[in-house]
Amino acid sequence: MHHHHPLCTRTHQIGALLLVAATFFFTRLLDAPCSISTASQRKFLLLPESQEVSIKIYVYDVNDIDGLNELLKGRDGKIAPEACLKGQWGSQVKIHKLLLESRYRTKKKEEADLFFVPSYVKCARMMGGLNDKEINNTFVKVISQMPYFQLSGGRNHIFVFPSGAGAHLFKSWATYINRSIILTPEAVIVVVKIRKLGDSLLHRKHRLVFTLPAMRPGWECYGHVNFEILCNKAVLIIRLEGDRTDKRDTSAFHTWKDIIIPGNVEDGMTKTGSPMVQPLPLSKRKYLANYLGRAQGKAGRLQLIELSKQFPEKLECPDLKFSGGEKLGRKDYFEHLRNSKFCLAPRGESSWTLRFYESFFVECVPVILSDQIELPFQNVIDYSQISIKWPSSRIGPELLEYLESIPDKDIEAIIARGRQVRCMWVYASDSESCSAMRGIMWELQRKVRQFHQSAETFWLHNGSFVNRNLVEFSKWKLPVPLP
Repeated sequence: MHHHHPLCTRTHQIGALLLVAATFFFTRLLDAPCSISTASQRKFLLLPESQEVSIKIYVYDVNDIDGLNELLKGRDGKIAPEACLKGQWGSQVKIHKLLLESRYRTKKKEEADLFFVPSYVKCARMMGGLNDKEINNTFVKVISQMPYFQLSGGRNHIFVFPSGAGAHLFKSWATYINRSIILTPEAVIVVVKIRKLGDSLLHRKHRLVFTLPAMRPGWECYGHVNFEILCNKAVLIIRLEGDRTDKRDTSAFHTWKDIIIPGNVEDGMTKTGSPMVQPLPLSKRKYLANYLGRAQGKAGRLQLIELSKQFPEKLECPDLKFSGGEKLGRKDYFEHLRNSKFCLAPRGESSWTLRFYESFFVECVPVILSDQIELPFQNVIDYSQISIKWPSSRIGPELLEYLESIPDKDIEAIIARGRQVRCMWVYASDSESCSAMRGIMWELQRKVRQFHQSAETFWLHNGSFVNRNLVEFSKWKLPVPLP
């Protein structure tokens, strides 16, 4: 007699229910969006967790190094840090002060991953506290007193150069700190070789601000071929140096080791609470777009000024005074800036422009008109979601027609996303969930190496480091020979 077992026992039924429940659970789990941060923010701002940063940074002190005080306060020690907080060079002071208070700071050189060399040389130079020769000689003197700089060839040392001149403020940068980490918004220098007719070349360095038709009394400059300006008494040969985009060996910026930092926006606009100037509703803004700045002989800026003459009701390009009795105050400047839907940001003395960062705090959409610009923290920010980049070769009525075609609802959406990202331009503590310093720390974390060496360092079988004379690192005498 054969016994037939039932096809579906109670055990089978329970197992089937468990299988259905498990399938439902895992299906929902896979369909759910990643919740490591807010879903709306994740699309254009990818903020790493704070525990992902584990570096230790040693900040050199004036008591450590003879000459460091001069790099901070000038030859006479009379320049106060507070005097250097404003303007482009303010980031030098802010980064230094914030690192002194940072949770990543260590007071033990032997356990440091990175070393920060503070200096306010841009400010000191502008205020007459140091000249170019003094800056150069003092930097060399300071570096020669840093054994850890010699040990790594400078690879684990950080310098800040906050202006358009970049590391070129230190004339011998290419000799001494070409392997170091440079924090800068970007850099460019113009070298003008003046070749007199029938004469030898005379070399002079100029800022980008000059008027070509009046380089010398009696000169008449009437055209150019490539980068040669033809004059009746000379030929001016223009060459760009230092801009990371110029593909020259003299570039002071290298994407593999250096870090782009945000420009220093006016504190009155970045503080929490009530800023100096409040944004206007789109419906109350008078202009479609604006450009607020000097022409400086730049093609893009000159084109915008001419365009504003053709369309004065759409594009505001006022003749602003930045010096003298009619100098525009900072509050007045931001009140102008907020009165347009779009803030145009053509290149200045280099590819970057402070206007790009300022636009976020008056909530107008930044329109980048600088083809070679490099922006900070690109590994965490999607700039296509918070700004517009337009070819500088197409500045003209077409640009205004395009901007005019963008619906207000799209403008509001871009502004809303920018409102969440602009904290990345604020020089606040790295303990803040979103700040320029936190962004810099993420970038520095990526620069840390397990091992450092230079042409003047050697190591033995027991792991000890020695110099060329086989003297152990702990016994190196100052000044050390520089790599």
